[in-house]
Amino acid sequence: MDRRKFIKNSALASSLFFVPNFIKAFEAVATEQLGYKRLVIVQLAGGNDGLNTIIPYNNDFYFKARPQLAITKNVIKLSDDLGFHPSLSPLRPLFDKGELSIINNVGYPNPVRSHFRSMDIWQTASGADEYLQSGWLGRFLDQHGKKPYNALEMDEQLSLAMKGEHFNGIATYDYKMLYKTTKDPYFKNIINHYNDTHLSEHNLGYLYQTMIEAKSSAKYIYENTKVATSQESYPNNGFAKQLKNVAQFINSGLDTKVFYTSLSGFDTHAGQNNKQTKLLSQYAESVFAFVKDLKQNDTFKDTLILTFSEFGRRVKQNAANGTDHGSANNVFVIGKDLKQAGFYNNLASLSDLDNNGDLKYSVDFRSVYATILSNWMNVSAKGIIPTEQKTMNFI
Repeated sequence: MDRRKFIKNSALASSLFFVPNFIKAFEAVATEQLGYKRLVIVQLAGGNDGLNTIIPYNNDFYFKARPQLAITKNVIKLSDDLGFHPSLSPLRPLFDKGELSIINNVGYPNPVRSHFRSMDIWQTASGADEYLQSGWLGRFLDQHGKKPYNALEMDEQLSLAMKGEHFNGIATYDYKMLYKTTKDPYFKNIINHYNDTHLSEHNLGYLYQTMIEAKSSAKYIYENTKVATSQESYPNNGFAKQLKNVAQFINSGLDTKVFYTSLSGFDTHAGQNNKQTKLLSQYAESVFAFVKDLKQNDTFKDTLILTFSEFGRRVKQNAANGTDHGSANNVFVIGKDLKQAGFYNNLASLSDLDNNGDLKYSVDFRSVYATILSNWMNVSAKGIIPTEQKTMNFI
């Protein structure tokens, strides 16, 4: 097969290009067992308004800053000062059982209010002035992974967070379709030409190995995921489908330590209340079903769920009954036997904002990552988180 035909036919390969920088795909980076702890990431894409998620329902500054947007009815009171948005009612049992820790004022120095740049910062664990090409979870795989299926993203494209310097995870929205695609005759044709020196001269050997590992991983996931699907009832939305797939993988005992999911639409510059109400309902109902599924299969005790968004929103509403890009935000951590459940810390002052009218951050998001790595995944954060961070006490 000549190079022109190879490149032309590589359209199929590009649909599986979840490991674009896979330098040593066929080489196991490490051989140690990772243990049984699993981490599930939930990304609320677009910048969720944390101030209407965890509501300071007794704070006059909140109501003055948001005459139309402030949540005034059916707030789920969790303390004397703070409560859930009404749409988060499914999470109340988790809060009451000590299975939810809410960390307020999470951010980083010199915050960036661009979606793409701020998301890169969160996914790479970099500083605002650093530009990294690998993600924090990808670097975890570099040090402690064995195969691409050690980290799975429920999407068609791999996030920067899951790309390492030498080793990446896998992105797949439908693992059965992924397996069927790797069974295509084109794949077999490519792999049969693995020793073709002509292709090696054109530096295409890395693509060979990418495809070989893709085929191997797809086969492993397909053959080791239980045929019987989850018996738990999930909401009918795309995010719930992601979590249902994750639950099926976890309950099947796949050797996967990191799962990455996302729910988009949180960029609420206008008409925020209706949009956020709907999205938070999808989030809470889906997470509740997911946790229930894990508990029924006795896998919740070994699973930690981290929810974040790339930034919060401005304290003051805008003229379109929405909120503009802000900085500090809340982070949710869900798991069994949390050391500090409930509210990890107080909400930042609404009367002492930064120069842009945003909440001042008090917790560096990288310290959250470092804590998860050290206290949950039982690995050192050195070499994974670029700057040394103090660990926290929520797990």
